[in-house]
Amino acid sequence: MYETFFGLTRNPFTMTPDPSALFLTVAHREALAGLSYAIMQRKGFVLLVGEAGTGKTTLLRRLLEVAREANAQTCVVLNPTLTPAEFLELLLYNFGIKEFPVSKARRLILLEELLVSAHLAGKAPVLVIDEAHKLSFDVLEEIRLLTNFETKDQKLLQIVLAGQPELNEIFNRPELWQLKQRVAIRLRIDALTRKQVDDYLVYRWVKIGGAQLLPFTDDAIALIVKWSRGIPRLINSICDNALLLAFSNNTRVIGQWIIQEVVRDLDLKPGPGFEHTPKVAEISEPKAPPVPVPMPEAKARPVSFATLDRYTRPEPKPFFLQRWTARLRA
Repeated sequence: MYETFFGLTRNPFTMTPDPSALFLTVAHREALAGLSYAIMQRKGFVLLVGEAGTGKTTLLRRLLEVAREANAQTCVVLNPTLTPAEFLELLLYNFGIKEFPVSKARRLILLEELLVSAHLAGKAPVLVIDEAHKLSFDVLEEIRLLTNFETKDQKLLQIVLAGQPELNEIFNRPELWQLKQRVAIRLRIDALTRKQVDDYLVYRWVKIGGAQLLPFTDDAIALIVKWSRGIPRLINSICDNALLLAFSNNTRVIGQWIIQEVVRDLDLKPGPGFEHTPKVAEISEPKAPPVPVPMPEAKARPVSFATLDRYTRPEPKPFFLQRWTARLRA
């Protein structure tokens, strides 16, 4: 909706996990390298842990691209809330088997034949499970038994489990001690630091959006860091809504008041260390937006604030999407 207004070729803050838009911090780069190494060297079992929204799914999609370029066979499970029978059926289906024997024994024989055939052909079958912290104990036990498919020196099935930090707690349960022993590599990604958020915004704006003017003021970015807690998914949500609000107000500079209004509408909570939550009335709209400074040399200059009248009028302030819709009708 706002791409043309800001001179963008595409939406730089889309919520869809896009491997071409993956911003690689040191931790993300190490995680991708570790996952790729584990698959290519047939390590067998890998864990990837990170908070919700930190980029695990995007990282996995990039991994799958790398794996397929290396002639690997891949099976991806995005919804792990399955019974053991459903899990095994989905595994076979994603590996290309469309007709399933009735008995579990025959299904396991069929899977073993598939894995051995792939090994002889020089291929690496890879099972990737996202949201792995939602796996039941019974399915985790099935996964443990799948690691028994091996030659004398290699695992026949490479397994990647990606999930939120509670996945570590699950693996620390006494009943899963045997499964924890089989983890060859354990990787972690974290939320972005303030400096990384700056770099992230520039990266997404220039590489993905294709524009040369970053419209966020330094104060606005500070609020983005505060309310997103450095989580890329929340950064994208805040920035996408902020651009839409700026478009609806016909301004190309995004200051504090826009970010504050967006986080109010999204009902976000500030990150740890931010006890004071500014009220919306503490920040007002600018009378006229200044011209942004070309980046990356500098971001948009701070805006000057005018009046608090818009926050003290008796009628309720409309939700910004209503104002955007009104602009489309104008």
